Amino acid sequence: MPHRHRIQFPPHDANNLEQDEVTFHVVEGERRLELRFHDYDQIYLRPGLYEQVFYDRLKCTSPKKVGELLKRTLDGSEKNFTEMRVLDLGAGNGMMGELLKSYGVARLVGADIIPEAKDACYRDRPGVYDEYYVADFTNLKPELVEEISDWSIDCLTSVAALGFGDIPPEAFFQSLQFVAKGGWVAFNIKETFLDRSDTSGFSRFIRELIFSKYLDIHHIERYRHRLSMEGTPLYYFALVAQKTADIPNDFLQANGIGS
Repeated sequence: MPHRHRIQFPPHDANNLEQDEVTFHVVEGERRLELRFHDYDQIYLRPGLYEQVFYDRLKCTSPKKVGELLKRTLDGSEKNFTEMRVLDLGAGNGMMGELLKSYGVARLVGADIIPEAKDACYRDRPGVYDEYYVADFTNLKPELVEEISDWSIDCLTSVAALGFGDIPPEAFFQSLQFVAKGGWVAFNIKETFLDRSDTSGFSRFIRELIFSKYLDIHHIERYRHRLSMEGTPLYYFALVAQKTADIPNDFLQANGIGS
Protein backbone atom coordinates (compact mmCIF):
# COMPACT_ATOMS: atom_id res chain seq x y z
CA MET A 1 0.00 0.00 0.00
CA PRO A 2 1.38 3.47 -0.86
CA HIS A 3 2.12 5.74 2.07
CA ARG A 4 -0.74 8.10 2.94
CA HIS A 5 0.18 11.54 4.16
CA ARG A 6 -1.80 13.66 6.61
CA ILE A 7 -2.84 16.61 4.49
CA GLN A 8 -4.69 19.69 5.68
CA PHE A 9 -6.10 22.37 3.41
CA PRO A 10 -6.36 25.80 5.10
CA PRO A 11 -9.90 26.81 6.06
CA HIS A 12 -9.59 30.28 4.48
CA ASP A 13 -10.79 31.11 1.00
CA ALA A 14 -7.97 30.86 -1.56
CA ASN A 15 -9.98 31.85 -4.63
CA ASN A 16 -8.22 35.23 -4.77
CA LEU A 17 -4.79 33.58 -4.97
CA GLU A 18 -2.92 32.45 -8.07
CA GLN A 19 -2.54 28.68 -8.38
CA ASP A 20 1.16 28.87 -7.52
CA GLU A 21 0.41 30.91 -4.37
CA VAL A 22 -1.99 28.43 -2.76
CA THR A 23 -0.64 26.55 0.27
CA PHE A 24 -1.51 23.39 2.17
CA HIS A 25 -0.13 21.61 5.21
CA VAL A 26 1.48 18.21 5.69
CA VAL A 27 1.48 16.85 9.24
CA GLU A 28 4.59 14.82 9.95
CA GLY A 29 4.67 13.65 13.57
CA GLU A 30 4.71 16.77 15.71
CA ARG A 31 5.59 19.01 12.75
CA ARG A 32 3.04 20.83 10.61
CA LEU A 33 4.76 21.82 7.38
CA GLU A 34 3.31 24.51 5.11
CA LEU A 35 3.95 24.00 1.39
CA ARG A 36 2.91 25.95 -1.68
CA PHE A 37 1.29 23.97 -4.47
CA HIS A 38 4.38 24.70 -6.59
CA ASP A 39 6.99 23.74 -3.98
CA TYR A 40 7.75 20.73 -6.12
CA ASP A 41 11.17 20.07 -4.61
CA GLN A 42 9.62 19.45 -1.18
CA ILE A 43 6.55 17.65 -2.54
CA TYR A 44 8.59 15.21 -4.64
CA LEU A 45 10.75 14.31 -1.63
CA ARG A 46 7.69 12.64 -0.09
CA PRO A 47 6.59 9.51 -1.99
CA GLY A 48 2.97 9.72 -3.15
CA LEU A 49 2.34 13.25 -1.88
CA TYR A 50 2.02 14.80 -5.35
CA GLU A 51 -0.50 12.19 -6.46
CA GLN A 52 -2.42 12.39 -3.18
CA VAL A 53 -2.83 16.18 -3.33
CA PHE A 54 -3.42 16.79 -7.02
CA TYR A 55 -4.98 13.56 -8.25
CA ASP A 56 -6.76 12.02 -5.26
CA ARG A 57 -7.94 15.21 -3.57
CA LEU A 58 -8.13 17.72 -6.43
CA LYS A 59 -9.02 15.29 -9.24
CA CYS A 60 -6.46 16.42 -11.82
CA THR A 61 -7.21 14.97 -15.27
CA SER A 62 -4.56 16.65 -17.43
CA PRO A 63 -2.09 13.85 -18.28
CA LYS A 64 -4.95 11.60 -19.35
CA LYS A 65 -6.68 14.37 -21.33
CA VAL A 66 -3.57 15.59 -23.18
CA GLY A 67 -2.37 12.03 -23.78
CA GLU A 68 -5.71 10.90 -25.18
CA LEU A 69 -5.97 13.92 -27.50
CA LEU A 70 -2.45 13.35 -28.78
CA LYS A 71 -3.09 9.67 -29.41
CA ARG A 72 -6.42 10.37 -31.11
CA THR A 73 -4.81 12.97 -33.37
CA LEU A 74 -1.91 10.72 -34.31
CA ASP A 75 -4.21 7.76 -34.89
CA GLY A 76 -5.98 9.90 -37.47
CA SER A 77 -2.74 10.86 -39.19
CA GLU A 78 -0.16 8.84 -41.07
CA LYS A 79 2.18 8.84 -38.06
CA ASN A 80 2.44 5.67 -35.98
CA PHE A 81 2.50 6.42 -32.26
CA THR A 82 4.97 3.59 -31.67
CA GLU A 83 7.51 5.37 -33.89
CA MET A 84 7.45 8.61 -31.90
CA ARG A 85 10.49 10.04 -30.13
CA VAL A 86 9.04 12.19 -27.38
CA LEU A 87 10.54 14.94 -25.22
CA ASP A 88 8.44 15.38 -22.08
CA LEU A 89 9.21 18.85 -20.72
CA GLY A 90 8.46 19.45 -17.05
CA ALA A 91 8.34 15.69 -16.61
CA GLY A 92 8.13 15.80 -12.81
CA ASN A 93 7.84 12.35 -11.27
CA GLY A 94 6.82 10.76 -14.55
CA MET A 95 3.03 10.68 -14.62
CA MET A 96 2.76 11.85 -18.24
CA GLY A 97 5.71 9.67 -19.19
CA GLU A 98 4.02 6.61 -17.72
CA LEU A 99 0.96 7.24 -19.89
CA LEU A 100 3.05 7.78 -23.02
CA LYS A 101 4.98 4.61 -22.26
CA SER A 102 1.72 2.67 -22.09
CA TYR A 103 0.97 3.90 -25.63
CA GLY A 104 4.22 2.32 -26.80
CA VAL A 105 6.31 5.31 -27.87
CA ALA A 106 9.66 4.37 -29.39
CA ARG A 107 11.83 6.70 -27.29
CA LEU A 108 10.91 8.82 -24.32
CA VAL A 109 13.11 11.56 -22.89
CA GLY A 110 12.18 13.47 -19.72
CA ALA A 111 13.39 16.90 -18.65
CA ASP A 112 12.88 19.02 -15.55
CA ILE A 113 14.72 21.83 -13.85
CA ILE A 114 14.88 20.35 -10.35
CA PRO A 115 16.85 17.22 -9.38
CA GLU A 116 14.13 16.17 -6.94
CA ALA A 117 11.82 15.53 -9.89
CA LYS A 118 14.25 13.10 -11.51
CA ASP A 119 14.93 11.40 -8.19
CA ALA A 120 11.19 10.98 -7.58
CA CYS A 121 10.66 9.62 -11.08
CA TYR A 122 13.43 7.06 -10.75
CA ARG A 123 12.07 6.13 -7.32
CA ASP A 124 8.38 5.88 -8.26
CA ARG A 125 8.45 5.03 -11.97
CA PRO A 126 11.81 3.48 -12.81
CA GLY A 127 12.35 2.60 -16.44
CA VAL A 128 9.73 4.97 -17.85
CA TYR A 129 12.21 7.33 -19.54
CA ASP A 130 15.10 6.32 -21.74
CA GLU A 131 16.90 9.41 -20.43
CA TYR A 132 16.01 12.14 -17.96
CA TYR A 133 17.78 15.50 -18.05
CA VAL A 134 17.90 17.93 -15.15
CA ALA A 135 18.53 21.20 -16.92
CA ASP A 136 17.51 24.83 -17.27
CA PHE A 137 16.16 25.06 -20.83
CA THR A 138 16.70 28.82 -20.82
CA ASN A 139 20.44 28.24 -20.57
CA LEU A 140 21.46 24.90 -22.08
CA LYS A 141 25.11 24.13 -22.58
CA PRO A 142 26.06 23.49 -26.23
CA GLU A 143 27.00 19.88 -25.51
CA LEU A 144 23.57 19.23 -23.97
CA VAL A 145 21.83 20.83 -26.95
CA GLU A 146 23.76 18.46 -29.17
CA GLU A 147 22.94 15.46 -27.00
CA ILE A 148 19.20 16.16 -26.94
CA SER A 149 19.25 16.86 -30.66
CA ASP A 150 20.73 13.42 -31.22
CA TRP A 151 17.48 11.87 -29.98
CA SER A 152 15.76 13.16 -33.18
CA ILE A 153 12.72 14.39 -31.25
CA ASP A 154 9.51 14.46 -33.29
CA CYS A 155 7.04 15.07 -30.47
CA LEU A 156 7.01 17.44 -27.50
CA THR A 157 4.69 17.12 -24.52
CA SER A 158 4.33 19.45 -21.55
CA VAL A 159 1.54 18.93 -19.05
CA ALA A 160 0.59 21.12 -16.06
CA ALA A 161 3.97 22.83 -16.32
CA LEU A 162 3.58 25.91 -18.53
CA GLY A 163 3.14 29.39 -17.14
CA PHE A 164 3.31 30.50 -13.49
CA GLY A 165 7.09 30.84 -13.88
CA ASP A 166 7.61 27.06 -13.82
CA ILE A 167 8.56 26.94 -17.50
CA PRO A 168 9.12 30.44 -18.94
CA PRO A 169 8.62 31.26 -22.63
CA GLU A 170 12.35 30.95 -23.34
CA ALA A 171 12.41 27.36 -22.03
CA PHE A 172 9.34 26.25 -23.97
CA PHE A 173 10.69 27.93 -27.09
CA GLN A 174 13.98 26.04 -26.74
CA SER A 175 12.14 22.75 -26.36
CA LEU A 176 10.18 23.49 -29.55
CA GLN A 177 13.45 23.93 -31.40
CA PHE A 178 14.27 20.27 -30.76
CA VAL A 179 11.11 19.11 -32.54
CA ALA A 180 11.67 18.17 -36.17
CA LYS A 181 9.67 19.89 -38.89
CA GLY A 182 6.46 17.89 -39.27
CA GLY A 183 6.68 16.76 -35.63
CA TRP A 184 3.98 17.14 -33.00
CA VAL A 185 3.38 19.24 -29.91
CA ALA A 186 0.87 18.49 -27.14
CA PHE A 187 0.45 20.68 -24.06
CA ASN A 188 -2.06 22.32 -21.78
CA ILE A 189 -2.41 25.87 -20.49
CA LYS A 190 -4.66 27.75 -18.11
CA GLU A 191 -7.66 29.12 -20.01
CA THR A 192 -6.82 32.75 -19.24
CA PHE A 193 -3.53 32.42 -21.15
CA LEU A 194 -5.54 32.60 -24.38
CA ASP A 195 -7.35 35.75 -23.26
CA ARG A 196 -5.93 39.00 -24.64
CA SER A 197 -6.54 40.62 -21.26
CA ASP A 198 -3.65 38.49 -19.99
CA THR A 199 -0.56 40.49 -20.98
CA SER A 200 2.05 38.23 -19.39
CA GLY A 201 4.97 37.20 -21.57
CA PHE A 202 3.94 33.57 -21.57
CA SER A 203 0.37 34.36 -22.58
CA ARG A 204 1.52 36.57 -25.46
CA PHE A 205 4.02 33.91 -26.55
CA ILE A 206 1.36 31.19 -26.71
CA ARG A 207 -1.06 33.39 -28.65
CA GLU A 208 1.61 34.45 -31.14
CA LEU A 209 2.70 30.85 -31.56
CA ILE A 210 -0.80 29.47 -32.07
CA PHE A 211 -1.61 32.03 -34.75
CA SER A 212 1.77 31.79 -36.46
CA LYS A 213 2.67 29.84 -39.59
CA TYR A 214 4.94 27.58 -37.56
CA LEU A 215 2.23 25.51 -35.87
CA ASP A 216 -0.88 23.92 -37.35
CA ILE A 217 -3.45 23.38 -34.58
CA HIS A 218 -5.18 20.01 -35.01
CA HIS A 219 -7.12 19.96 -31.76
CA ILE A 220 -7.93 22.45 -29.02
CA GLU A 221 -10.31 21.63 -26.20
CA ARG A 222 -11.38 23.36 -23.00
CA TYR A 223 -11.69 20.93 -20.11
CA ARG A 224 -11.64 20.74 -16.31
CA HIS A 225 -7.98 20.55 -15.30
CA ARG A 226 -8.69 19.97 -11.60
CA LEU A 227 -10.59 21.37 -8.64
CA SER A 228 -9.51 24.24 -6.43
CA MET A 229 -9.26 23.66 -2.69
CA GLU A 230 -12.83 25.01 -2.44
CA GLY A 231 -14.04 22.51 -5.03
CA THR A 232 -14.34 25.05 -7.85
CA PRO A 233 -13.47 23.67 -11.31
CA LEU A 234 -10.30 25.12 -12.84
CA TYR A 235 -10.43 25.08 -16.62
CA TYR A 236 -7.52 24.67 -19.02
CA PHE A 237 -7.09 24.25 -22.75
CA ALA A 238 -5.44 21.14 -24.18
CA LEU A 239 -3.80 21.61 -27.56
CA VAL A 240 -2.31 19.28 -30.15
CA ALA A 241 -0.43 20.86 -33.03
CA GLN A 242 1.96 19.96 -35.81
CA LYS A 243 5.16 21.91 -36.34
CA THR A 244 4.94 23.02 -39.94
CA ALA A 245 8.16 25.04 -40.23
CA ASP A 246 11.34 25.85 -38.37
CA ILE A 247 10.78 28.66 -35.88
CA PRO A 248 13.26 31.56 -36.24
CA ASN A 249 15.69 31.98 -33.36
CA ASP A 250 14.55 35.59 -32.91
CA PHE A 251 10.84 34.71 -32.65
CA LEU A 252 10.58 35.83 -29.01
CA GLN A 253 12.46 39.07 -29.52
CA ALA A 254 10.54 39.87 -32.69
CA ASN A 255 7.29 39.65 -30.71
CA GLY A 256 8.61 41.62 -27.72
CA ILE A 257 8.68 38.59 -25.43
CA GLY A 258 11.35 37.67 -22.94
CA SER A 259 14.62 39.33 -22.19
